[in-house]
Amino acid sequence: MIAEIITIGDELLIGQVVDTNSAWMGQVLNLAGIKINRITSISDNRDEILSTLKEASLRANLVLITGGLGPTNDDITKKTLADYFNVKMRFDEKALEDIVHLFSIRGREVSEVNRLQAEVPSNCITLYNKVGTAPGMWFDEKNVVFVCMPGVPYEMKYLMEQEVLPRIKTRFKTPFIVHSTILTFGIGESFLSEKIAAFENSLPPTIKLAYLPSAGSVRLRLSGTGDNEDQLRLQLKSLVENIKGLVGEYIYGFEKDEMPQVVGDLLKSKKYTFATAESCSGGFMAHLITSIPGSSAYYMGSSVTYSNESKTQLLNIPTALIEKHGAVSEPVVLAMVESVKKLFNVDCAVATTGIAGPGGGTVEKPVGTVWVGVSTPKGTKTFLLKLGDNRLRTIEIAALSGLNFLRKELLNLE
Repeated sequence: MIAEIITIGDELLIGQVVDTNSAWMGQVLNLAGIKINRITSISDNRDEILSTLKEASLRANLVLITGGLGPTNDDITKKTLADYFNVKMRFDEKALEDIVHLFSIRGREVSEVNRLQAEVPSNCITLYNKVGTAPGMWFDEKNVVFVCMPGVPYEMKYLMEQEVLPRIKTRFKTPFIVHSTILTFGIGESFLSEKIAAFENSLPPTIKLAYLPSAGSVRLRLSGTGDNEDQLRLQLKSLVENIKGLVGEYIYGFEKDEMPQVVGDLLKSKKYTFATAESCSGGFMAHLITSIPGSSAYYMGSSVTYSNESKTQLLNIPTALIEKHGAVSEPVVLAMVESVKKLFNVDCAVATTGIAGPGGGTVEKPVGTVWVGVSTPKGTKTFLLKLGDNRLRTIEIAALSGLNFLRKELLNLE
């Protein structure tokens, strides 16, 4: 079974509104065993809507449409659908009741413009919208189902959950789709693919592997499709074990794990406390750590020492050390991590210092050079990173790398 999503609205095309509807629908439809083949965004233009509907009907069994159902003159989707199916409009009294009820809750009278929202194409099944004034519509024509919903995200989600998904499950026979996600850090997508190339080439047709890269990390998503959900889950579990055997040193978690949570769980399990000293990452590591509920159980604080003066005043880094080696150097990050560990009287500490750019680099220390220091009860280590010239990416990867290095050191203590 193949589905397509069509989003309608000039505001989407000019970047005034970000299309979050498609992403959400894609997730829930995928979990329901429905493959999304294409997502198309088009303007509030009758000819565009008509041609896009015709093209989608030739490719898909299910076409989901959002947008253009409001009460104003530029909302033309409903009338264009009636033209597409060559039908007249009918008045739906129950849809009007929903509109009147919603307005009464708000202490307002229903205007004639809003009353007309209860008109729908005569060949549709009305999908009653309890959270908005525009009803949805279900068309089943020539073995293709068209579903039209409001573009307002919470209204669309209500109709999808209450009306559309139950009807889809009744109307179509869909397979099970099961996913398994492996989270890696510290290895690029191309290098990762080389390491697991033989594994990937041996996968059966019912299993797909996707690479989903982000800052410093790559998610590997295994997707299995079939009629037996339990069998699929067992198959994916076995395949995950195979991947662990190939690239286990780079894996930090699975499914929806997050690096700060993984590190926090390790610290809690060992009853260790933790602090950070940040220069180039500017407090981003502290932000990541404290975004996890309960982090106060192990995280004691941070010293954001961005300038050389603050390194000297807050962390007691000798001025002579900075002058001799530079702020971005192994000796300085070593002094930073050991100083912050003493300052907060903690078991573990991480420090960062680097050149985030775009200026400040030299031949010896180009933009993107970052030193990370990690200290645990076992000792202190330093790590050199070369992260390129994208400032925000350097800040993010430096912070995540600091946490990842700490994670590895904590695992080595076991």
